[in-house]
Amino acid sequence: MVQTEIKSKDDILGRARVRDNAELQAYYDDLAKFETGALWTVANAIEPWEPTPKSAPVLWRHSDLREQVLRSIDLVRPEDAGRRVVYLRNPKRQDVSAACGWLFSGIQVMKPGEKAGAHRHAASALRFIMEGKGAYTIVDGHKMELGGNDFVITPNGTWHEHGVAEDGETSMWQDGLDIPLTNCLEANFYEVHPNDYQTTNIPLNDRPLSWGGAGLRPEMDKWDKPYSPLMRFAWEPTYEALQNYAKVTDGSPYDGVMMRYVNPQSGDNPMLTMGAHIQMLRPSEHTKAHRHTGNVIYHVAKGEGYSIIGGKRFDWKKNDIFCVPAWTFHEHCNKQEREDTCLFSFNDFPTMEKLGFWAEQALKDNNGHQIVAE
Repeated sequence: MVQTEIKSKDDILGRARVRDNAELQAYYDDLAKFETGALWTVANAIEPWEPTPKSAPVLWRHSDLREQVLRSIDLVRPEDAGRRVVYLRNPKRQDVSAACGWLFSGIQVMKPGEKAGAHRHAASALRFIMEGKGAYTIVDGHKMELGGNDFVITPNGTWHEHGVAEDGETSMWQDGLDIPLTNCLEANFYEVHPNDYQTTNIPLNDRPLSWGGAGLRPEMDKWDKPYSPLMRFAWEPTYEALQNYAKVTDGSPYDGVMMRYVNPQSGDNPMLTMGAHIQMLRPSEHTKAHRHTGNVIYHVAKGEGYSIIGGKRFDWKKNDIFCVPAWTFHEHCNKQEREDTCLFSFNDFPTMEKLGFWAEQALKDNNGHQIVAE
């Protein structure tokens, strides 16, 4: 339940308003000797009127980062780095190396013939392919080829590794993980594969070939994992689905034509703790503002436009990345008059929903649009 209107935040019942004095301070000092404290001294801070985001909205421009990411190829080998990644750092979440909220993100690059060692961890992970040809991933023995704008999952606890074929091209992709959340819960594990790399006799691309059919379920594939059997969501059918859906819907006033990536077996999110969406903004479409619990990291898959996040405008184009912290008003606009724009995004919504923390609110003032700060 979200409290949207409070008559007065001063002298209201149920809120701490104890005036400090010398006798109380002495009492607090005595409590501290026993590793205890008075709740009323911290209650207003730990129980805010509404969610209080700890992250700042940030835009990471591909034009700024691409050269820096490519520089790492000549400086660090993937087998030495473990993962050759330039991570995205939120200025307000540097203590936990988060890009937004409890979500980690970075940009990984590999050149032809390179491969990173297999490992697994408690954190869930995903990839969104930015450029290159010949990249692949192996998840618990399932090897899949990757192309531009493909979305691939590496669920928590699965052995996984990445590489680029000898005849491929230097490839770059965005990583997304819930490492900060897993560490916050003090539940993270990390393990290196005992043989360094996986060996497998499973047919190439068996997961997308088995489960990538148009609404069809493979009768002989007995999948019993808690995550999606379709580990790679290819761009071409994804974009076609968006275009088809756009023909029969007006879309959301807050997100345009939006579709959620799902586990085709259950209809649930592809992984337990993180979700992902793809959305289309029609030519010149400008959505209205809303906010919700849960953090979101966006990747511009196609086109260009801008978003207003917490009253500040951020202009973006293809392969730029930006974040929307929890409970922060945001709206999006496609600057193109003839072409659609597509945004890929991942989030921690499944965690919010499972814990019963999900809440959403539309902006009612100014016809649903924010006033942009100078």
